[in-house]
Amino acid sequence: MLVSSLLYLAGVLLVQQLPTLPAIQWLMAGVVIVGLMAWLRFWRGLFFMLGITWAVLFAMNRLSDRLPESLEGIDIPVKGVIADLPEQDEKRARFDFVITDSTRDLPSKVKLSWYYPRHEIKAGQHWSFTVKLKRPHGNLNPGGFDYERWLFAEGIGATGYVRNNPAPALLPDEPAWYSISAGRQRIVDRLSQLPGDTQSLALVKALAIGDGSSIPQEQWEVFRKTGTLHLMVISGSHIGLIAGLVYFVVLRLWAWTNLLAWPPQRVAALSALAAAILYSALAGFSIPTQRAVVMLAIFMAAIILQRNTHSLNTLAVAMFAVLLLDPLAVLSAGFWLSFLAVAVIVYAVAGRLGKPGYFEGVIKINWATTVALSPLLLFFFQQVSIIAPLANLIAVPVVSFLAVPLSLLTVMVMFVSSALAGKLLFLVDAVLQGLWWILNELASAPLSAINHAEPSVWALCFAIPGVLIMLAPAGMPARWLGLVMFLPVVFTKPEQPETGNFKMTLLDVGQGLSAVVQTSHHVLVYDTGAKFSEQSDMGQSVLLPFLRKQGVDKIDSLVISHGDNDHIGGAESLLADIETEQVLTSVPQQLSSHSPIACAAAQSWDWDGVIFTVLSPRPPGFVSENDNSCVLKIQSEKNSVLLTGDIEAAAESWLVGVYGEQLKADVLIAAHHGSKTSSTPMFLQTVQPDYVLIPAGYRNQFGFPHQFVLKRYQDIKAKWLNVADQGAIFVEADKESLAVQSMRTVESKYWNSR
Repeated sequence: MLVSSLLYLAGVLLVQQLPTLPAIQWLMAGVVIVGLMAWLRFWRGLFFMLGITWAVLFAMNRLSDRLPESLEGIDIPVKGVIADLPEQDEKRARFDFVITDSTRDLPSKVKLSWYYPRHEIKAGQHWSFTVKLKRPHGNLNPGGFDYERWLFAEGIGATGYVRNNPAPALLPDEPAWYSISAGRQRIVDRLSQLPGDTQSLALVKALAIGDGSSIPQEQWEVFRKTGTLHLMVISGSHIGLIAGLVYFVVLRLWAWTNLLAWPPQRVAALSALAAAILYSALAGFSIPTQRAVVMLAIFMAAIILQRNTHSLNTLAVAMFAVLLLDPLAVLSAGFWLSFLAVAVIVYAVAGRLGKPGYFEGVIKINWATTVALSPLLLFFFQQVSIIAPLANLIAVPVVSFLAVPLSLLTVMVMFVSSALAGKLLFLVDAVLQGLWWILNELASAPLSAINHAEPSVWALCFAIPGVLIMLAPAGMPARWLGLVMFLPVVFTKPEQPETGNFKMTLLDVGQGLSAVVQTSHHVLVYDTGAKFSEQSDMGQSVLLPFLRKQGVDKIDSLVISHGDNDHIGGAESLLADIETEQVLTSVPQQLSSHSPIACAAAQSWDWDGVIFTVLSPRPPGFVSENDNSCVLKIQSEKNSVLLTGDIEAAAESWLVGVYGEQLKADVLIAAHHGSKTSSTPMFLQTVQPDYVLIPAGYRNQFGFPHQFVLKRYQDIKAKWLNVADQGAIFVEADKESLAVQSMRTVESKYWNSR
């Protein structure tokens, strides 16, 4: 079964690499091949083709439940229910909304934002809204979070916002399965009303019902650096923990009763499975907990049916069942990490001569999983926590045997006695505060986590077998070869431009600007996108993941063109997380704590044979802050790029008058996102770009880029590309040619918007 399940996995995984799904005739041919292989009993080929066919069918069905393009951007009245706990901050509430009634052909589930809501938003409420929707669309960047893939995997067919006019109407509740969400909402409300000032309430919510939305970014960062993220929300490990505790207790109690008409193992297994399902329901049956319950059900079925099967075969059946229910599970890093972790534990512990003691066993499992998961962690997140083994050695027993049971006990007791629940909450808060202090100290240690470039697939293909060799039983010859096979992951480094060449990536940061320029030994970042809240900005969500993927651990120069939020918003997150040699900006007062240098015309430097020149602002400056943007020209022997910030007609006219033909560039970053106040005909005729790259947001409220500005680009025979349509745009300038490509052209998958 192990080989068959792996072949089925390979078929499912193959489909997820496709830029487009096959036509219906190819799908029909696949169904015929599946039937033929079943008739010939060619089982292994059957499982591979079954994986391909089922994944394609599942994906086609999911894609059919998306918003039609014709319905984008229009007001649509809908009725439905808030299907999960809303995320709320000072500006808006965000929630999944299941549509139950509409005059239009809409997706069954959408994600909505309600800005400055005039009513308290809770899960399970029924509402009548007027909404404005758009098709699933997100920023698409190397190393960044693929929001479109996440929406697709979650079955969300559109995103949008609630219109306040006409006024939304709260409808009477109707009994339905949404009562699970309503029950979780009641738990959140009761927890918030318990007496006492509890600093760890957000963590208690996360551990009890899987609601991590109120955990601050500072805590997430500490958990990430210490490798303890998996402990702070309901995950497979928590499901397994509760199931294991219930199994052990019921087994002992049932054997003590002498009611042997039902074998204690079967009763304990059924009880453990019921407890796991209940705990998963508390988490709203999130996808990770669904996977955990399916895995646990397979293991418990082996006990109930009294089948003595090998643990890896049982794990293979569980993986097959998970992918049969949801082939899109392979799109989640959690799928790979959870199954590999269990497989490594089985491989490292089961069937070995001599049984280790408890502490020796814990240390061995901790070490084995840390080593085995590190290649995947580098592949998915470009970061590995060095102190994770020590942090988990402390945190796992504290969370598993104290924090989780106490949190669940608090939830059960609070519906009977608020006073007693308050005392329990005080106790769990003390435990979590003590753990937080330890983890915070560990995270503050030098080299607590290592950032590294994303390893290649071929390096992973060597590293994973290498891990198995390293974890092989003592006495196996040549175990040192495992370490040798692991080394390509460590020494992976992205290819850098040769001396005299450069590459620039115009990142997709929505309505904003951020570009990264790399020469053979230097890195320059031009602007950092917007900041949306204390928890969210483009420096954290786009720039840092991109730089980690590129293996960049130092920025030589950060240029902030001017002080608008959509250009400077991500700067603080970037500067806090990565060493930056120099900050150059037209608004030094806004970055005063980082010893900035005011940018001014005539500043120039040479990096690796590439010349960087600041052309503007002029002294003493323009009246408009936009016109005072730092204008930067990058020039190699054959190619050049002009970055213009948000300059408008006045600055463009001054640049033409002062520099004339020196403004000519092969690539122009459109001034002010393609606004009608910029890109004047005289400026464009002077620059004469072959390409104009537009940093504008998808369906942005300003209407950028304006149509007559696009007409100007066409008039000078320039090819224009917009990050809203193309994702990140890559410019590679070498001594022979200039290549311009986009993320959606070279790397998009079938679920990505085009």
